[in-house]
Amino acid sequence: MGVGVSAHRLAGSVAGLGGVGTISSVDLRRHHPDLMAETGKSRNKELIDKANLVALDREIAAAKALAQGSGMLAVNIMRAVEQYAAYVKQACESGIEAVVVGAGLPLDLPELTAEHPKVALIPILSDVRGIALILKKWMRKNRLPDAIVIENPKYAAGHLGMARLEDADQPQYAFPAVLEGTRELFKELGIERERIPLITAGGVNTHEQVRELFSMGADAVQLGTAFAVTEEGDAHINFKKVLAEARPEDIVTFMSVAGLPARGVRTPWLANYLDKEAKLQRKAGPKQCTVGFDCLHQCGLRDGIAKSGQFCIDTQLAFALEGDVKRGLFFRGSEKLPFGSEIRPVKELVEYLLTGVRSIAGAVKAPAAPGMVPA
Repeated sequence: MGVGVSAHRLAGSVAGLGGVGTISSVDLRRHHPDLMAETGKSRNKELIDKANLVALDREIAAAKALAQGSGMLAVNIMRAVEQYAAYVKQACESGIEAVVVGAGLPLDLPELTAEHPKVALIPILSDVRGIALILKKWMRKNRLPDAIVIENPKYAAGHLGMARLEDADQPQYAFPAVLEGTRELFKELGIERERIPLITAGGVNTHEQVRELFSMGADAVQLGTAFAVTEEGDAHINFKKVLAEARPEDIVTFMSVAGLPARGVRTPWLANYLDKEAKLQRKAGPKQCTVGFDCLHQCGLRDGIAKSGQFCIDTQLAFALEGDVKRGLFFRGSEKLPFGSEIRPVKELVEYLLTGVRSIAGAVKAPAAPGMVPA
């Protein structure tokens, strides 16, 4: 969800319908004019970090008010961000119900949340090997994940759970292989099948696909791009149009400054960057953070890591949030969206995914054989 794409409005709306609404924790100050007035031109890292914790607290409170006690609210926190631990602790103190962590292995998440045992811990992983590592490490700490998101890097948006760009098609990431392998792993470790729900993510875009994933053994599905383009999505309308109107040939995978492959839309900025990427990587060398934020624990641009991206990710994602099509970095999944290029309400998206019923201009069109997906 990048910077600010899923804040209180989207998360609260999803939770209000009984789902798990997820706030993206990164640089949420950009939704608060008073905090931006204090930090917008500042290179004071301490001031910026403090403002983002205040913003996270505000967004959680606003999402709770919107959800009115329905569903569940989570915060997604990248393991790769420098303020990862501070975000986790702030989210728990602000009363979040779940912490979801990707872009790295959250081996220390049980310790960070020890004072908040009721907060659900949900790692995002892509293969059985990663799941086994987390389970074995956490079990030594007398903690198990409360759910696991299985993200398929072949289809997902943003940062992907694989080491190299060419690994996306590897068979160990396919949903059937990971679901079956994880159930076998549960048996080996003596974990009851029902103890840890498995949530499939990446490329989910139809009611029929949801049913198929459930038949494979998934307990739930997670969607990013499809929710990002809804009416309630917290980003600018231009952001939603870029994602919704992207053609298959517009979607590319590249190396992020975080040292992970990422997937997004080939907009003017990204096209220009990719044309110069090889040259920039050859010239890579350590330098000061261009905005004084130091948002990532490891940054290819700041730290001079040649194999990683060579751009300021926070700056480019902020442009996207604001709807700047020429300068923004727009993360997006690879597959078609449930409603094509249309921007629809969250309620219609949830209804379609669960029932197969599509609302069309105020009318309702049902599939030939509608069926409710069990909760």
